[in-house]
Amino acid sequence: MSNASHSGADRTAAGVSRYSWKIGEFAGIGVYIHATFLLLIAWVLIVYAMAGKNTAEVVSGVVFVLAVFVCIVLHEFGHSLTARRYGIRTRSITLLPIGGVSSLEHIPEKPSEEFKVAVMGPVVSIAISLAIFVGLSLTGSLSNLRDLASWTNASFLQRLMVVNLMLAAFNLLPAFPMDGGRIMRSLLATRLGRLKATQIAALAGKIMALVFGAIGLFTNPFLLVIAFFVWVGAAQEAASEEMKSLLEGIPVGRIAMTEFVSVSPWDPLTRVVELILHGPQQDFPVVEDGRLLGMVARNDVIAGLAKSGPDTPVSEVMQHDCPVISAPEMLPSAVERLEGSSFRALPIVQNGRLTGLLTLENLVEFLMIQSALSQPHRATTKTI
Repeated sequence: MSNASHSGADRTAAGVSRYSWKIGEFAGIGVYIHATFLLLIAWVLIVYAMAGKNTAEVVSGVVFVLAVFVCIVLHEFGHSLTARRYGIRTRSITLLPIGGVSSLEHIPEKPSEEFKVAVMGPVVSIAISLAIFVGLSLTGSLSNLRDLASWTNASFLQRLMVVNLMLAAFNLLPAFPMDGGRIMRSLLATRLGRLKATQIAALAGKIMALVFGAIGLFTNPFLLVIAFFVWVGAAQEAASEEMKSLLEGIPVGRIAMTEFVSVSPWDPLTRVVELILHGPQQDFPVVEDGRLLGMVARNDVIAGLAKSGPDTPVSEVMQHDCPVISAPEMLPSAVERLEGSSFRALPIVQNGRLTGLLTLENLVEFLMIQSALSQPHRATTKTI
């Protein structure tokens, strides 16, 4: 499955949770493993130990799980490298116990492009299965279907072949947040528009989550976990698209914060602390001689205080490579960059001059107002 963006308090500048560790990089895309992934390895060890397996069998089980996740990484690169063809950067790929997530800068707006990006993940999984099938057939190592059905009699590669087919089939289910939900939306969007198509695909996701949950109650508790993630993913996708529809056609300058405080790179951290404690602003533009040098966020300040002390200059903790937006830019694209950064505010620069900030707080307030205005007004009557 793929995900357009990450949000939350634990994200970093790369859009990656601080509870994730980088394990590699390919084509400029970092691959991370989330801390919860270790729970899956622990679960495999416990299950094998309780079943009385010997050391060799336990190691084989763990290696098989790792091999499956290598295939999942390849699945995610199917999405990421296809997205790159349309100028969409992938911030990272993160492995979770339930699979992988590609953090794209944004999902393609054109239905045809979204279809290709979504479908390439399952295509890669099917290609892996076919490659294993051909290899086993050529070497005469392919067992009959009865061995595959029993699973325990199937070889390592045969099981990996089946798992990749199952991975492709699961991701092709027509519901968010699986790839099939995005395929479904891309096909519906050509006739119904993106918002309506998203609502239908999200509803399908919620229905599927209820089905998974009901089955999981009586069979496999792991299905309850999948049901939870499917429900949350579907709800988030619908909410994200509804937000975009409210922001469509509105320039950044309309909601920009024009009254803000900036700091100098030579100011001590104690000055920034005072500004944070006595005002609503949490992130501050760093300006020298009218030039924007970067941004300093609350988390940067706290880390700097702990490491170097209160007299540390802002220049030692500021971030130089913060995204910059312009007042005429439309809100949907600006919000995507804000969500993909580690800041709660981004600087607005016009003709080389800092003119304002786009903040999460202003954005939330604007969305609340837009949502209220979009509701049908009820007529009120007075009784005497």
